[in-house]
Amino acid sequence: MHYSSFARVLGTLLLVTGGAMAGPLICSLYYNEGDFLAILASGIITAGLGLPLWWFFRKEYELGIKDGIALAVSGWILISALSALPFMIHGSIPSFTDAFFEMMSGYTTTGATIITDIEKVPHGLLFWRSETHLLGGMGFLTLTIIFLPHGVGGLRIFRAESSPGQIITKDRFKARNRDTMVWLWGIYLALNLLEIILLCLAGMGLFDSLCTSFGTVSTSGYSTWNSSIGHYDNPYYDWIVITFMFLGGVTFVLFYQILHGDWRALKINTEFRWYVGFLLFFCGIVSWILWKENTYGTLLDSIRYGTFQVVSLLTTTGFTTADYELWPQAAQMFLFGVCFIGACAGSTTSGIKVVHYVVICKYMYAAVRKIFLQPMSVISVRLNQRPVDASIIDLSVCYFIVNIFMVLMGGCVMVLLDNMDYLTGISSVIASLMNIGPGFGAIGASENYAHISDAGKWFLAWNMMVGRLEMFSALVIFYPSFWKK
Repeated sequence: MHYSSFARVLGTLLLVTGGAMAGPLICSLYYNEGDFLAILASGIITAGLGLPLWWFFRKEYELGIKDGIALAVSGWILISALSALPFMIHGSIPSFTDAFFEMMSGYTTTGATIITDIEKVPHGLLFWRSETHLLGGMGFLTLTIIFLPHGVGGLRIFRAESSPGQIITKDRFKARNRDTMVWLWGIYLALNLLEIILLCLAGMGLFDSLCTSFGTVSTSGYSTWNSSIGHYDNPYYDWIVITFMFLGGVTFVLFYQILHGDWRALKINTEFRWYVGFLLFFCGIVSWILWKENTYGTLLDSIRYGTFQVVSLLTTTGFTTADYELWPQAAQMFLFGVCFIGACAGSTTSGIKVVHYVVICKYMYAAVRKIFLQPMSVISVRLNQRPVDASIIDLSVCYFIVNIFMVLMGGCVMVLLDNMDYLTGISSVIASLMNIGPGFGAIGASENYAHISDAGKWFLAWNMMVGRLEMFSALVIFYPSFWKK
């Protein structure tokens, strides 16, 4: 471990976090609801802790892969803890456990909340709550890389925080990692700005437009209203949000390629085609069920509500426009299945990711064909018109199995910790591990996580981070060999 360089990156991370509280401060001044001093004090404390770390170790540049992984885990925990200060100082969330849970949920783009009445929280704190989505959506450490000189282990930090899916697709478009982050954040902020403009033009207020956009493109799901997007009951808002939830689920490398005139990339991207296919199938079947069962009066309304909820859950956003637990059981069954998918690797989404399903399905097809039809043939698995290495196939299978195992075991843990029914227990783990937010049972679309015990909240918060770091970076620290030289 290179402790000096480790401290320097943590210091930079704290300075960025403290500086990010400037937006909520401005919002607090405008609305004047008594949360200004809480936010100001929190920003000073956070930046004050980061400044000496950055200053005394500012000339340290060496980082190894162990440092990157340790930074990914410790950085997310530390930032979530310090970001909880505004809520605790103000008194909106006096409990550290609850405040930490809320912030970890925000940064990991989960969107699970313990706040029972969101509309009573001051606008400045609500803005900070939504801003954690903006900061965490692209990965907080990737933002920090922009502020680090070239050569300060940026690639190792990026690998520690990025998904295994990006290893599978081998998507990389800039030689310098810092330049890559600039492009990624540029595209990300541009999508946010475009959605803000469209929502404002459709009639939504600026504050709500900002917070909604932060929660949409980052595929996070925090809303400023208790009933989420359903509060507005506006089809124009719904379709704008649907569009940008979909775009948030697309790999950002594809945006880069299209911006540079490479439209062929759209055609050959296997994961994107499967992503669209998954969405069309589930949106179609759920909308058809809602229409057939006469849940909504018209076919258009059935398509609107069904499409919104499918896109929201598949992209792990978690916005809602209706209480889907009141829908027919068949529709709920498909929605439950959608929770296990996730969108594209290299996007702002979490979950298992479409690319892992692509590789596993292609591998199964090739294996069956070789064993039963063409035993003498050599059949390769191809992705984006390139052959996939055997080690990559092993990674996809392993990643899928670990996810399912953690869901099943996590559900048992929650039942034991909180004496809840198994549907609620396993759903809470799925919603946390896949960074979705709402689930089924007692944490459904019209419920929240306030009733869960402190032990349960800490366990779910850990699952949020594990899911956001795509398993391996968070789990490898438990290997004794990881800490050996």
